[in-house]
Amino acid sequence: MRPFRMGPALSATDRTLLRRLYRAALEGSDPEGAVRRALARPDVARALAGARAIGVFSVGKAAARMAAGARSVSAARRLIVLPRGHAAPGLTRREVAFSRHPEPDAASVRAARRALRFLRGFGKGDVVLCLVSGGTSSLLALPRPGLTLAEKRRRVRALAASGASILALNRLRTSLSAIKGGRLGLVTRARLVTLVLSDVPGDRAASVGSGPTVRRGRRGDVVRIVGSNRMGLDAAAREARRLGLRVVRVPRRLAGESRKAGGRLARLGAKLPPGTVLLAGGETAVTLGPRPGRGGRTLELALAAAAALEGAGGWTLLAASSDGLDGSSGAAGAWADGGTIARARRSGLDPAAALARHDTRALFAAAGDLFVTGPTGGNVGDWVFSVRNMARRRPV
Repeated sequence: MRPFRMGPALSATDRTLLRRLYRAALEGSDPEGAVRRALARPDVARALAGARAIGVFSVGKAAARMAAGARSVSAARRLIVLPRGHAAPGLTRREVAFSRHPEPDAASVRAARRALRFLRGFGKGDVVLCLVSGGTSSLLALPRPGLTLAEKRRRVRALAASGASILALNRLRTSLSAIKGGRLGLVTRARLVTLVLSDVPGDRAASVGSGPTVRRGRRGDVVRIVGSNRMGLDAAAREARRLGLRVVRVPRRLAGESRKAGGRLARLGAKLPPGTVLLAGGETAVTLGPRPGRGGRTLELALAAAAALEGAGGWTLLAASSDGLDGSSGAAGAWADGGTIARARRSGLDPAAALARHDTRALFAAAGDLFVTGPTGGNVGDWVFSVRNMARRRPV
């Protein structure tokens, strides 16, 4: 294919380009392909080949896609735990349990008890293939003895509202749980092969979904990270270079307050030469007020970027979650450029007030800058793609 021709500021071409990079990142961290490749690894293949019976247990936002990657496994039983509303192609009703995300409810407790029964059904000589992705912490919830689900939710909600990182949240969840931190895996004598799609800094398997099947020091268990945010960025970078663009990657993983990260990325992108794309990945946080509106961390990041470069032409940014659903926005993320703030104001909306109230969805919808994909079946954190155009024109 010929190199991608850069268009004028705010042209459909710029958004088409960034959409292609987002798709490339999704493909680079594809859960189905990641599991298929992992099953071909000698250590994983040997573990499965020697099993008396095999169970497949898949849980998280990417559970259906990861389970699809394990279709070749001859399993005695399967249990797939998904968020409500997610598609479950090729799976029977008996194999699937739908649960609640992002906050657990009674369905999460039922799913956890079902997972306990499932793992107890396998014993010595058996292998359970455990496919774990982000979202597991909410989908499987069983508070430790003496603690109610309501109290656990209250404590996790308070920490999340403070802007805590995913690692801090999962540490708290583990301390309050009867099944997290490897405790779910302890109910079976079967060998566990855990393949993990990572959405956390450092890609530690025990931190993803609070590591319910990662048993410390259990001889014979296999634990492997099979997909990550970085792998998605690698694929996006390859696609950008194939299209004739220069690539600059932010070396550190995105973290901290979303609005601060958005301002930093906007200023960094503005310094790049035309024909360059800036790539970043990770997961920021939002410190919520007492009555937040509808929005999400990538929407706040995008609005902060738009505010930092208000009126400046020649740049377009896409901030989006890899799972397709950011916070309470119902969208994957948002577009931003030098005209975003003006378009919002023409619709009668106040960008500064929207940021203060964490109510960014309505603003981006009015500006025509909401990025909607629906659930992608993946979950490796967030990405930000920003391009400097060849032509600098006044934003519209």
